[in-house]
Amino acid sequence: MSSKTPASRTADGLYAHPFSRSYWRDAAAEFRNTRTLIFAALMIALRVAFKTLKIPVGPYLDINTAFLINALGAMSFGPVVAVAAAAVTDTLGCLLFPSGPYFFPFIFTEIAGSLIFALFLYRARITVWRVVLARFSVVFLVNLVLQTPIMSLYYAMVLGKSYAWIDYPRIIKNLALFPFEALVLVFFLHAAMPPLERLRVMRSRSESLIFTRRGIAGLVALSLLSAGIFFGGSTWLHNNVSLSAGYTAEERRDANESARERVLAQDPSLAAGDTVAVVESAYRPFLSGRTVWTVAVYTLDPARTDGKTPADYLGLSKSKAAADASLTRQATVRIETDAAGTVLSYGPQE
Repeated sequence: MSSKTPASRTADGLYAHPFSRSYWRDAAAEFRNTRTLIFAALMIALRVAFKTLKIPVGPYLDINTAFLINALGAMSFGPVVAVAAAAVTDTLGCLLFPSGPYFFPFIFTEIAGSLIFALFLYRARITVWRVVLARFSVVFLVNLVLQTPIMSLYYAMVLGKSYAWIDYPRIIKNLALFPFEALVLVFFLHAAMPPLERLRVMRSRSESLIFTRRGIAGLVALSLLSAGIFFGGSTWLHNNVSLSAGYTAEERRDANESARERVLAQDPSLAAGDTVAVVESAYRPFLSGRTVWTVAVYTLDPARTDGKTPADYLGLSKSKAAADASLTRQATVRIETDAAGTVLSYGPQE
């Protein structure tokens, strides 16, 4: 009896998309293929080794070549093996080439990158567009979206610091490198696929991995799209998400102390001995170089302070200050400062 080919799979074993049971059955079956597992072990070793190998493309810009091995492996052995290989790669990389304290959630960025490459490239007809979209998805979804909350957790839990959700150097680097990485990946897969097909470890088929005018136009369009998303998202976040929401205890103390000094310098009627200032919000309009602070000004009630001085209140947040019975709110002021911290304007909050 001849086995029936699943409706979602072509006669040569390829799939138009990964959203079918047969696709995932084939992907899981790779774990039972000795040739696949040996090749996966080789890809893990190469991926760990390539983490330290970089291609310079400009000042302060280098392409980390490990993603090339990641894409090649994921395309060869599929999403199920790719997830396991990514977990092993991350663990070995941290053991052999530690760059700081081990932080487990970083493993999810390795896994996500491998999974995305596999979903785009495993058992598929490989075209320039498919490769470019795969790299774009990894850059945007993993390097820019997923990496941000993980970095925030790392800074808070390991370093005890706050992390800027809009990390300009990291975002600009990813956007600048994307066109170069996509080009290198296309040429790399174009060279690597034929010998792997002869070794029978490649399930995908190459259609035409040569850049045409249409392919170049698509690459430029995706680059512009990622830049537009970056600038649009940055503008919204800067205008709507307060910097004070992510303050550590030390940063809150420093911000309140600076706010108190500015309030006392701007309003001579306030007495330094009983004035407390609490930063309620801080917004930094995108590319403006300015910061707009909303500061609540309180005075101490000597009968309720138990001998505390204004310095003892520097760590208060907005909610804790409002609930403190020893503080009497006097005003809410708006302070605008430049990048150097110089006060540009000062007045009551409207």
